[in-house]
Amino acid sequence: MSNDTFLKTEVMDRLVDDGGLISIFRTIACVGDSLSSGELEQLYSDGHRSYHDLYEYSWGQFIARSAGCKVYNFSRGGMSAKWYIDTYADENGFWDKDKACQAYVIALGVNDMFGSNQEIGSVEDIDFNDYTKNKQTIAGYYAQIIQRYKQISPDARFFLVTMPKAGDGEAKEAQKVEFAKVMYDFAKVFTHTHVVDLNAYAPEYDEDFKRKFYFNNHLNPAGYYLTSRFISSLITRVILEDPEDFYQVALIDKKGYNHEIEEDK
Repeated sequence: MSNDTFLKTEVMDRLVDDGGLISIFRTIACVGDSLSSGELEQLYSDGHRSYHDLYEYSWGQFIARSAGCKVYNFSRGGMSAKWYIDTYADENGFWDKDKACQAYVIALGVNDMFGSNQEIGSVEDIDFNDYTKNKQTIAGYYAQIIQRYKQISPDARFFLVTMPKAGDGEAKEAQKVEFAKVMYDFAKVFTHTHVVDLNAYAPEYDEDFKRKFYFNNHLNPAGYYLTSRFISSLITRVILEDPEDFYQVALIDKKGYNHEIEEDK
């Protein structure tokens, strides 16, 4: 990878460095695992490892500093969609109405798929009348997160992050593609929902990328900063491609907001 690859990709000719159009949101929640938590993994001479969630180094907080918006880390190392639903969100008050946000960036799936070997599932696993009846698949738990936050902030925008290519072997890379397809299916069945497709548009996390932006099996601070630019740039791209869905974001959760009001022609 050349030294300027992190500045140029096939789709993102120039990565935003000021938050880009993600700045239109004043409150954002990042729901995710270690890679959403700025986790630093330390390896000791005796072979044991320690893991530290350093939220100030998370891509969400880099976005907060560059875009000037309030960003919540609803994340933790090792997080899965199942764990989030079963206990974690409740234990930490993440369903509280006073933490409702205008946008939710959800970056889960790695631990569900590669840690727990859970079935990916599909949109067919969603019960749109009662989310507690969703099937116990990754798709079922993941959808339940969206469904519950839609109850708390009905007009929020949702951005679903896919997993980048990283030379993880043919089988795992195929699972990432399958997972990405489910995210696109979610965007079809849930309103105000979009895909932040790192799998398609980020550079491959190859050996040279990892030498620059990894520390052991997680990102280093430069890698988290770079991820913030990837995500901000792709969300900017989403907004430019579907501007009509973002005309009224300033009124999300504001009293009297009516999403059916028409634009003057």
